Amino acid sequence: MWCEMKVLGCRELNLISHHRALWSQPLVFFVMVVSLFYFSVGIDSKTSLHLTPAAIWVAALLAVFLSLERIFQPDYDDGSLEQMLLLPQPFVVVLSTKLFVHWLAVGLPLTMLASLYSYLVQLPAAASWTLLLSLLLGTPVLIGLGALVAALTIGLRRSSVLTGLLALPLYIPTLIFGSQAVLAATNNLPVSGYLALLAALFVLTVILVPPAAAAIIRLMLD
Repeated sequence: MWCEMKVLGCRELNLISHHRALWSQPLVFFVMVVSLFYFSVGIDSKTSLHLTPAAIWVAALLAVFLSLERIFQPDYDDGSLEQMLLLPQPFVVVLSTKLFVHWLAVGLPLTMLASLYSYLVQLPAAASWTLLLSLLLGTPVLIGLGALVAALTIGLRRSSVLTGLLALPLYIPTLIFGSQAVLAATNNLPVSGYLALLAALFVLTVILVPPAAAAIIRLMLD
């Protein structure tokens, strides 16, 4: 099983490496948004300290949203998605591998960039660590929920617009828990409750999203 997942993961990484420009767009977007926030508010402003957690999380959420169309649509367009259904490996394993590689390509770099930005704007150390942990828990949730919506809109024209309308409401709890955790750490308040909620969403996403997405894709392709 692990060997098959490794082969699938290498395939996904090779595809990403051949389309680096497309996959870098969410990261460039994130850098642009947080940079504009930095220049508009100012690093020395007291307002900046309270708005930075929300700004980083909103930028990360929108950057993940920009990458959703890359999860399934290219494989659907070239027929690879239907071929994946015929592989000897369970389709759930295939989708789990795809989502993990997608997180490596988008979620993990966003988390690292956000941590760097928190250092540049001089967030307190506790807030910076909370930001790192919240994004490590939250970005897989954003990608997983987006994958469900992307599966529902496979093959539809202008699916990115419909994906946004369906996905953004689902993102609100993760956005609230993540940004409020960092804001609480900035104000020296307890953050364990927010992180526990993010951890619960993370566990539910890991357990429920792959089989749900597999069932949706099978239904959409039939």
